[in-house]
Amino acid sequence: MNVARELNFLHRYYFQLKYPSSSPKTSLPKTQILATMNTHQKLERRELGNTGLNLSCVGFGASPLGNVFGDVSEEQSIATVIEAFNQGINFFDTSPYYGATLSEKVLGKCLKALGASRDEYIVATKCGRYAEGFDFSAERVTKSIDESLERLQLEYVDILQCHDIEFGSLDQIVNETIPALQKIKESGKTRFIGITGLPLEVYTYVLDRVPPGTIDVVLSYCHYCINDSTLEDMLPYFKSKGVGVINASPLSMGLHTENGPPEWHPASSEIKAACKAAADYCKKNGKNISKLALQYSLSNKDISTTLVGMNSVKQVEENVGAALELETAGKDEKTFAEIENILKPIKNQSWPSGIQQT
Repeated sequence: MNVARELNFLHRYYFQLKYPSSSPKTSLPKTQILATMNTHQKLERRELGNTGLNLSCVGFGASPLGNVFGDVSEEQSIATVIEAFNQGINFFDTSPYYGATLSEKVLGKCLKALGASRDEYIVATKCGRYAEGFDFSAERVTKSIDESLERLQLEYVDILQCHDIEFGSLDQIVNETIPALQKIKESGKTRFIGITGLPLEVYTYVLDRVPPGTIDVVLSYCHYCINDSTLEDMLPYFKSKGVGVINASPLSMGLHTENGPPEWHPASSEIKAACKAAADYCKKNGKNISKLALQYSLSNKDISTTLVGMNSVKQVEENVGAALELETAGKDEKTFAEIENILKPIKNQSWPSGIQQT
């Protein structure tokens, strides 16, 4: 029995015990399940900066639990989170912005249903960006963590991140928001604090203006993908600051999928065309562009974890399977070389995000 099938049986057995009336049945003997628990391959874990946290190399992006990409039932959400945990994923990331707080609420229910010890999983949420807009004031972010903890049904989160800081005044972030987050950290409602955003320059602006050790984590997205690896140049800088790095959106918000990105995707027509050509090449040659894109992001071990949005057991199995394949068999160098050649004309091109900073 292969790893993915064994893990699927594990999930089914566990879910059957917790939800006997609705869960899929499995005939796998309990003795075989227990043996599998002790032998199946584990996801790699990596240290997150100076936090002491060890994150699974694949992180669980919980925005889909907020119905951001289509309706997901509560039962399906619970099954997905349990599957992720059983397959070795210990890092779950959400935000009050995702699904207008629904992602946090559903993730909270899922973690409750999981029934694991609190120290067995790591939870990150965000503040400053909400369905009604941006508010990086000290008053709002201080209130925000209490609201998030209630929705998540937790006494604390492991990481509280200021969400998409390029949409606010960076001076306000430095002088008002981050001091407020430090007070939240001192209160014990979060263990660590971080910042997120698309333009990489926002990180240097903030980190160069706060005392060393103030910021524990940065979350960057769409900058360590097959088409854009500019985050790599920043890694020595982050290390010098003692800051852990979380990567998100390895598929570059849908560019690296067979179906292509959503209509609202902000990339230029040239970027979209090149990424489509790469996806078409993979499909023609029996390769999965999404799996390869994830493996590309996972291959840099200086990045602690790569967040992937998931809303089904199948997606969990595919993402974990891609990580385990990379660990055991390595990268498909020939296919990667062909993809990178196709993407060369638009390599490291991005798109604008945020407000004009003064």
